[in-house]
Amino acid sequence: MKRAGMVVAIGLALGSWQARAAGAISDAPSYDDLAHPAHLYYQRPLHDRFTRIKADLESGRVPLDQGSEKSFLISLLKVLGVSPHSQMLVFSTTSLQLSLISPSNPRALYFNDEIYLGYVPGGRLEIVSLDPVLGGIYYLMDFPSPSRPMKIERSERCMNCHAAEETGYVPGLVIKSVIPAPGGGSLTSYRVGKTGHDIPLSQRFGGWHITGQPSFTQHWGNLTGRSISGRLETYPLTAGSRFDWARYAASTSDLLPQLLHEHQAGFANRVLEAGYRARLALHLNPNGFSPAQEVELEEQSERVVRYLLFADEAPLPDSGIQDSPDFRADFQKAARRATSDGLSLRDLDLKTRLLRYRCSYMIYSPIFQELASPLRLKIYRALRRALSLSAPQAAYSYLLDDEKRSILRILEATLPEFRGLAQRAALE
Repeated sequence: MKRAGMVVAIGLALGSWQARAAGAISDAPSYDDLAHPAHLYYQRPLHDRFTRIKADLESGRVPLDQGSEKSFLISLLKVLGVSPHSQMLVFSTTSLQLSLISPSNPRALYFNDEIYLGYVPGGRLEIVSLDPVLGGIYYLMDFPSPSRPMKIERSERCMNCHAAEETGYVPGLVIKSVIPAPGGGSLTSYRVGKTGHDIPLSQRFGGWHITGQPSFTQHWGNLTGRSISGRLETYPLTAGSRFDWARYAASTSDLLPQLLHEHQAGFANRVLEAGYRARLALHLNPNGFSPAQEVELEEQSERVVRYLLFADEAPLPDSGIQDSPDFRADFQKAARRATSDGLSLRDLDLKTRLLRYRCSYMIYSPIFQELASPLRLKIYRALRRALSLSAPQAAYSYLLDDEKRSILRILEATLPEFRGLAQRAALE
């Protein structure tokens, strides 16, 4: 059976499932078969944030500034609630628009918790919008002109990379780290098949610009290379030395957005895989999980909780990282704060770790909150065990009691379902 990362015509994929159901294929159904009736990736109604406004964008009911590519981009980011200060520039040819990307024309990426937008000057806009159930929905969008109306098409070609090994073979997010040749093509790759905050910073950022962090040099960013007699030689590439910042929505490609982007991508991929596994299990056994499924979903729950609590977070540079005040201000606008003391999972540390309270703010995201209820409750219970003060777990010994108390206080103040578990347990 082909992995779900391969782009397959819908009819063929459904035919494959029907043949299996009829006994022509003996393999058990795989959680990542996107055409399986449990998922119906290409047929299920979509509820992601971008799809909800797609028709209004195409019809012009949502007005956008069409004066230039840049003005259109900035107005679209505003409509989508995406900060222009989340901008990250990547000059490696790791996109469908590779023919347009180079150190002289880098691709810009912008994001919030639900939408990821790519912009290549002179090209098309790329959108990944996370559907609460299905995960990544991929769109390509043309810049409109007086002679050409806005066109937004759903792209299946994106699935070749976005539903493969790095995403757990479900529709997720991909981050590459490569050393580009002078024209942008990749000479070598790092952190292959991996996404998340656990990847050492020394393996990240190849093909990306890093700005605002002059003391941080132990990474592969801001470099191009050449292969000379089988040996890789690298050369510095200063952001803005070969392109004009004025073409972009911001004049930065700072480290803070890149670290949060990596964290979110790792979260999304792990949660979406767990969700696909749970949905298939419920489809096959709607009246209760089998013992094997219980084991599988408990393992997935523990994996998600370990990631939620930053158990394997890669160390920051010894000097910490420099703040990006404009981005931080936009990032913290979405904070849910505990009413008694104002604490939030979006509070930043930036000295020894990314977040002040090591529990991901992505727990509020639709892809987590729309997980199948049995799986979501398993994760909440595992999270409570990990944060226990009376029966501490060795795997979470890095969390001191004061930090555990703060995390519990925030979660109980902002997540009624999580608070309800504790209340029910107290009554039992």
